Parts: sequence; structure tokens; C-alpha cells
Amino acid sequence: MSQPININSLFQSAQEEGLLSTTSLQALDVNDIGAQIQAGLGISVDDVLSSEVVLVSIMPDDSGSIRFSGNAQAVRGGHNAVLDALTQSKQKDNILIHNRYLNGFILYPYCPIDQAIRMTPQNYDPNEGTPLYDQTLVLLGTVLAKTQEFSDNGVPVRSVTLIITDGADAHSVRADGKSVASVISDMLRSENHIIAGMGIDDGYTDFRQVFKEMGIRDEWILTPGNSETEIRKAFQIFSQSAVRVSQAAGNLNTLGGFGS
Repeated sequence: MSQPININSLFQSAQEEGLLSTTSLQALDVNDIGAQIQAGLGISVDDVLSSEVVLVSIMPDDSGSIRFSGNAQAVRGGHNAVLDALTQSKQKDNILIHNRYLNGFILYPYCPIDQAIRMTPQNYDPNEGTPLYDQTLVLLGTVLAKTQEFSDNGVPVRSVTLIITDGADAHSVRADGKSVASVISDMLRSENHIIAGMGIDDGYTDFRQVFKEMGIRDEWILTPGNSETEIRKAFQIFSQSAVRVSQAAGNLNTLGGFGS
């Protein structure tokens, strides 16, 4: 078993390189969320043979409202379709993928695409709350730590992250929209990250507003209606973008969003 990575030193290193502001560093307080970040890091850099890496990170909503709306199967199927699309991509050997549910359960830490676990009724039965800000910070902290781990080892790395929710934040206890926005702003400035939001229609939440306040750019927001067809289609749009990220060279900001 490899030694746990020192997340603190990864974040310090990111700050020294000008990639992480003091505000973001405080938001990613390792004393609070370090263990949760550590749990998602998965495969060691030494075990990755690719000359470049693309990190794909997905946070499916496992709040009770997903089940009450009858959307659990659509989310499972959508995630599994992303796995299928990435498995068929020419760049699949460069891709590492990670799935952390919105309430902190890790389905799998970063691993090669062919080791990712499919979502099933046994491992995904949404019945929790919506700590959207808290867990988005944990997920982004995991993306940042893994990115830094590769760049410290001289491996070029890009990332694409999808946050899925069918409601506004309801249960965060330590983070707010501002602290999430600070981290996202830092990540986007480096031009190596894409952060996307999928808001599944609950009849009243303005998801464009929710995600905008978290710092997600409008062109990377999906707002499917409350039906299996629309949810699956939104996942399909995301998987096409993830494949495009894996093929892109250089500045990811030139990709232009879901619509292009």
C-alpha cells in the first residue's frame, strides 16, 4: 500500500505556483476535509503510465428527492453511459475517473476507466440530503490535489468535473457559495479545468443562478427537465464534452461550453 499523499503540501505547492488563492486555501482546510479528499485520490501517480492525464470527476446527487421524482434509474443510466462513451474513446488510456456521491459516499476513487464501477440499484439508492457546497468543495479539493500530484511529477494534466443536483444547497455546514466560487475561479484561471453543473428540474429552483453563484460558467450548465429522456440526454452531452477534453491540447477555455 502506498503512503498517503500529503494533501497539505500539494495545496501549498499549488499556492506557491499562484494556482490557489489564500481564500481558496482556507476553504479547502485540510484539518476539516483532508481525510475526505484523501479517500478519493485513488491510483498512485507511479502506477499511471500515460504521458498525459485527463481527470474525469462525477458527483451524482443521492438526495431523497431524486428517488421521489423517479429519477434514480436515469442518473444511474446516465453515469453508466458516460463510462461507455469514455471506454470507447481513443484517449481512454489517459483517462482517470472518480465518482463521489453528493453526500460523500465514494463509489470509486480515481482509477482507469475500465476499473470504474457501474451504478446499480444496490450501490445507488438516493435517500440523503443536499450538502451541495460542502461536498463540491471536497470534490474540487480532490481534483486539485490529484492535478497537483501529477504536475509535481511532470505529467501534464487536465480535468473535467460534473456536479449534479436536483435542488439548491440545503445541508452544508461549513461552506457557502462564495467559498466554492473562489476555488472554481482559481481552477478556471489555470485553463486546465472544466467544471460543469447539471441541475435536474425540481419545479422551482433556478439552477443557472445556483451554479453561477458557485462560479460555474453559464456555458457549462445543463438544466434537463424532470424526465429520464432529458436526464440521459444531458449526461450524453457531458460525455461528449469529456471526450473532447481528452482530445484537446492546451487551453480548455477555448472549448466553448456544451453548446459548441
